[in-house]
Amino acid sequence: MEHPKPRVHFFRAGARWHHLIGGLFLGAGSALVELVFLAVGWLGLALAAALPGSAPRAAVDRWMVSGARRLTEFERWRLGVFLFVDIAEGYDDRRVRRYLGARVLVGLLGAGVLLLLALGLGTAGVFLWAWLADGRVDGGRVSAETIAVLLVPGALLLYLNVQGLVGVAALDERFARRLLGPDYVELMARRITELATSRAGIVAAVDAERRRIERDLHDGVQQRLVALGMLLGRARRARTPTKAEELLEQAHEHSQQLLDELREVAWRVYPTALDSLGLGEALAQVAERSSVPVRMDCDLPERLPTTVETAAYFVVCEAVTNAAKHSGATEISVRVARQENMVVVSVSDDGRGGADPSGGGLSGLARRVAALDGRFRVDSPRGGPTTITAELPCA
Repeated sequence: MEHPKPRVHFFRAGARWHHLIGGLFLGAGSALVELVFLAVGWLGLALAAALPGSAPRAAVDRWMVSGARRLTEFERWRLGVFLFVDIAEGYDDRRVRRYLGARVLVGLLGAGVLLLLALGLGTAGVFLWAWLADGRVDGGRVSAETIAVLLVPGALLLYLNVQGLVGVAALDERFARRLLGPDYVELMARRITELATSRAGIVAAVDAERRRIERDLHDGVQQRLVALGMLLGRARRARTPTKAEELLEQAHEHSQQLLDELREVAWRVYPTALDSLGLGEALAQVAERSSVPVRMDCDLPERLPTTVETAAYFVVCEAVTNAAKHSGATEISVRVARQENMVVVSVSDDGRGGADPSGGGLSGLARRVAALDGRFRVDSPRGGPTTITAELPCA
């Protein structure tokens, strides 16, 4: 199992360069603060070591631990907001200090790249302004030939500078993940635990689904079949044609109801529209069957993998069913959209809230999503609204 690889998202969604430059600019400033902090801390430790007793050193050590954690929390916030990197908590004090020492070097490198970018853009701006205005810079003449000669090396330097920005951002992420995140053994142990839990959850979900199907067949379809058989038997034994015709008509009605219940059971097991027509049409049928109005927004430019479509379908189906039965909602909103390499499914209602994520239905959905390495969240404060979100990887 490998450590997560750095993922720099700045070329996606219209190249959010303002996030990149803003994050690196803040990182350059925080690197200077961290450099001063570490220098003061090391000086304080050196002075404390020269004093008698252990109290001065312990006090400086506590100050350094507290300050290092605050600076690290700032870096986590900066990485999350500007570079779209999510670093989990749980790191110890030794990792924090080691990370800050490396982070200073990365921040200063980012400051140098930003400074070169500013100097290059400033120089280009001066030459262009001089060419468009009076054609002179410090007594020298700037002509169109001068601009043409400088254009190629200027574009090359700009390209290298842009690559430097992306490289510093990737290095920033790599250091944060490697130095703050869990080591290889811990990552492997977590993954084994996740897989074992997911496997157990899938087995439990399959067993629960089998019990539900058996209950539906026993309480619904089987009773209809018994009643149908009794009506047909009575029709055979009827003494008059009129009575036999009346019983046959009742048997016909029961057969229609039986077919409807069989379709309902089959639809809840797996809808055929999901394979033949796609996720959008299958979700449209969910909206039509719901007793509460459902506003459906399925924005998918292409078909998804079968496993992802199935998981997304059952998330929406179960969430809509729960909202209609238990929330007292008057409207349900469903949105399914592709975001980079993820499919995000969101189901919201205006009900009373208070949904229990550990309940049978929602916990089953969480296990189904976890089996695909997805993320599942339930936000349901008392008084509402309730929002259920599932993020499913599809790359």
